[in-house]
Amino acid sequence: MAEANIKGLKEDIGRRMEGAVDVLHKEFSGLRTGRASVSLLDPVMVNAYGSDMPLNQVGSVSVPEARMISVQVWDKGMIKSVEKAIIDSGLGLNPAVDGQLIRIPIPPLNEERRTELAKIAGKYTEEARVSVRNVRRHGMDELKKMEKDSHISEDAHHQYSDEIQKLTDDFIKKIDDSLAQKEKDIMQV
Repeated sequence: MAEANIKGLKEDIGRRMEGAVDVLHKEFSGLRTGRASVSLLDPVMVNAYGSDMPLNQVGSVSVPEARMISVQVWDKGMIKSVEKAIIDSGLGLNPAVDGQLIRIPIPPLNEERRTELAKIAGKYTEEARVSVRNVRRHGMDELKKMEKDSHISEDAHHQYSDEIQKLTDDFIKKIDDSLAQKEKDIMQV
């Protein structure tokens, strides 16, 4: 019985820590690095047919070259809405309309903006670390409760605590490695 609970607890902890890393990667994808990426437009919502829709539901987004994103709008009537949504998104992009195709050049980042983006990436990373540590704390509390209720021995508690700590260290390393890669991408000229 206790083994099944421990196994479930470890799986839950791993899944929740992986979730924190996934959230970090999603946040990173919204940070501009000076290179075009379809994920750069993920936060853009277009007012279409009376409601807000993600950009990728009103057109095809592609990256034809390193510093250009193009959006092939499916409905001609949506072109102005898509253009307005991109301009109003706060991403600092200036779309150019060509028929049903919208071209979005990605301007190079200046040094000040790169430093600012690196700080934002650091903030996202710290939030992910805190999430992972909170998951660890929850797991440790569960172990203490199991030991207190005599479901596991003191030795088992120490063994599982060490396993949870190792899992935490592995995820913190993943998060730090992700930050190092993102900072490298941001700072590349």
